[in-house]
Amino acid sequence: MSKPKTTPATVALDAHGADYVLVTYEYDPNAERVGLQAAEAMGVDPGIVFKTLMAKLDGAPVCAIVPSDAEVNMKKLAAALGGKGAEMMKPAEAERLTGFKVGGISPFGQKRSVPTVLEESAELYDEIYINGGQRGVQVRMTPQTVINVLKPVVADISRT
Repeated sequence: MSKPKTTPATVALDAHGADYVLVTYEYDPNAERVGLQAAEAMGVDPGIVFKTLMAKLDGAPVCAIVPSDAEVNMKKLAAALGGKGAEMMKPAEAERLTGFKVGGISPFGQKRSVPTVLEESAELYDEIYINGGQRGVQVRMTPQTVINVLKPVVADISRT
């Protein structure tokens, strides 16, 4: 599978003048946990590879960005955005909403902007990896770049 020079995610990052490095790896469609497989394929700590998850908060779409070796705590996600209850979005709905395929969902360049929460542990690292908008494509950047581009709520939303 060929990797593009651009994706909707990289187009969005470029439009913001964001500083990032595109990193490709061999995507395994049979991996149980895509983020962990990405970290292993790139030879980096899974704690710095952040996965993009789509959820519903009181019925409305939201985006959660957490380390690949953690899960989203739905109560914490709801609290971070001032809602009552959150649940994971079904994969087909996430694909329709974002314009990306599961395994390649990026928080950057989604079809529609939705409230986003970045797990606060991202700020502990000089650089993190986030999906670049296609399976097998990651973008490496500083947590501050993520914050500047997405304007997310930064909060403790994960459980390991």
